Amino acid sequence: MSLANQLRYHLNVSIVGNSVLRLQRWQGEWQMSRPGSWQNAHIAPPVAVAPRLKELISRHYLKGQYAHLGRKVAWVTSGAPVEFLVALGYFVLYPENHAAVCGIRRMSESLCTAAEDAGYSPDLCSYARTDIGSVLTGKTPVGKVPRPDVLVCCTNICQTVLFWYRVLAHHFNVPLIVIDTPFLYTEATERAVAYVKAQLEDAVIVAERVAGRSLGFDKLKQATRYSRQACELWMKIMECGQHRPAPITAFDEFFHMAPIVEMRGEAFTVDYYAALLAELEQRKANNIGAVTVESKRLLWDNLPVWHRVRWLSEMLAERQVALVASTYTNAWGELAHLVDPERPMESAATVYLHPILNRGTGHKLKTMRRMVDDYQADGVILHSDRSCKPYSIGQIGQRNRLADELGAPALLLEADHNDPRAFSNEQVATRLSAFLELLEK
Repeated sequence: MSLANQLRYHLNVSIVGNSVLRLQRWQGEWQMSRPGSWQNAHIAPPVAVAPRLKELISRHYLKGQYAHLGRKVAWVTSGAPVEFLVALGYFVLYPENHAAVCGIRRMSESLCTAAEDAGYSPDLCSYARTDIGSVLTGKTPVGKVPRPDVLVCCTNICQTVLFWYRVLAHHFNVPLIVIDTPFLYTEATERAVAYVKAQLEDAVIVAERVAGRSLGFDKLKQATRYSRQACELWMKIMECGQHRPAPITAFDEFFHMAPIVEMRGEAFTVDYYAALLAELEQRKANNIGAVTVESKRLLWDNLPVWHRVRWLSEMLAERQVALVASTYTNAWGELAHLVDPERPMESAATVYLHPILNRGTGHKLKTMRRMVDDYQADGVILHSDRSCKPYSIGQIGQRNRLADELGAPALLLEADHNDPRAFSNEQVATRLSAFLELLEK
């Protein structure tokens, strides 16, 4: 980075940008502290650190807008290893996270339509369609998305990402790193771990060439250490939901998970989750529930319905139901014990082999059984996600097994995580109401 670019980056991000964002955070904190500022009678006020989360996410995208002044940019899939990229100084962007932001901001429908108009099938993952639509139109709710210098695709979440990232590589004419993870029907073999480790080592070579610098082992260990600490804290945050009443719901976690997904390997992510955990522990001590009156507790399976998170949250809260846990948010913490900062490459090969979507449906059923017990869930909502087939496969059998073996009724709720055209308020409300009546019997 030249001296002039350093000064421009420092001025726009560190001085002006951070000052504006800090002011907005203070305004948010002040607004939340005003008596009567929170009007919802069924949901407790947001945690006090919520404005800090907004500041963290906004700063992340602000850094992206000025990354061209000297930082290399890597676009990565949600299940891809990032610690070596962080250690090399890359600005890391997750198109899936950006697509979720588009869904929350009600932009995903128009972006999906733009991708479909360009010839992409409506049956593709709505994250992919949202992202491709954003690339083709340049439209985004975050100001500007930086152009990638390298793409990193890991197949441990689905095979769609492989073809999606090939499209991006062709469009941007940049290197594509593919890390192939063998599907785990049972346990990972030494051969599978060695296979992934060799690919990670090759990935580092490409990333070093693009970055124009060598990977420092101490920096890699530090980034890996921060990842482990953040994942451990995230797991403790979710486990707060085991308390009655639950001080946090899965709806809250869907938003608070942003740093663990997109900002792993960073010290500020660890600091944020430490602050969030401390506040939740205080709420537990004071018996403050996220739902003001908690009568029933549910587990959520699959991705959120980003464009209806608030609507679903309010609907369940009005019926005194707390969504206390989610297999989706759980996936970002359950592997913390496998992360070893002293063996960063070897442990990364193991960790990134084991995400829930790279394992058989029996493993997910086992996870849900454990979570139903741990979180004392009265039932389960299985989001049958129209365009995330790997996460939705096997749900009919899982629904039946949960009911027969645990006595936990399960509702198969058809929707789509990012395409509102596959969602009907009336139909969902009717099915949820009938399911909740069943729980009362």
